[in-house]
Amino acid sequence: MQAADEYFTRRLEPEDAASFLSAVRASLPDLAHWMPWCKTDYALEDATAWISFTQAAWSNRTEFPLGIIERKTGSVVGGTGINQINRVHSIGNIGYWVSTPHTGRGIAKLAARQAARLGFCELGLVRLEIVALSGNFASQRVAQAIGAAFECTARNRLHFFGKPHDAAVYSLIPQDTERWLCE
Repeated sequence: MQAADEYFTRRLEPEDAASFLSAVRASLPDLAHWMPWCKTDYALEDATAWISFTQAAWSNRTEFPLGIIERKTGSVVGGTGINQINRVHSIGNIGYWVSTPHTGRGIAKLAARQAARLGFCELGLVRLEIVALSGNFASQRVAQAIGAAFECTARNRLHFFGKPHDAAVYSLIPQDTERWLCE
């Protein structure tokens, strides 16, 4: 089966909080290494606050977070979306994460593609970036898998755990996605 048969993306709802929390807790050792918000004491209150933030962000059109949902169970298994939007230049950033029990199934690739569709088809952006810490090879492989072009290793591009770090910068433009954007 393909990931698209088993998973989809959508806006998060308040009733997703417990499921979101489970996805985070199942991923603590892996996720905490790459996501500063993921901490060992991540609690239901944190998940609820995140979902409230996502709803406000959509309403205010400041960023567009999505949950990655398992079709069979309705459980949240990760997240994706568009953030860091620059409306002057019509660009944004794609982010994604998948809970540890669900990695290696093409879910991040599916989610990144869904985020790109959102960015290009619904938001009218003309460039999307994926910026990954230099050592985050899994995220870089996802960027490559969806056809993003590697542009550079940008020095001090991400502030991570209180320090600047180099990051790999990938970009997508609508022409890069023609073979799958309208699938």
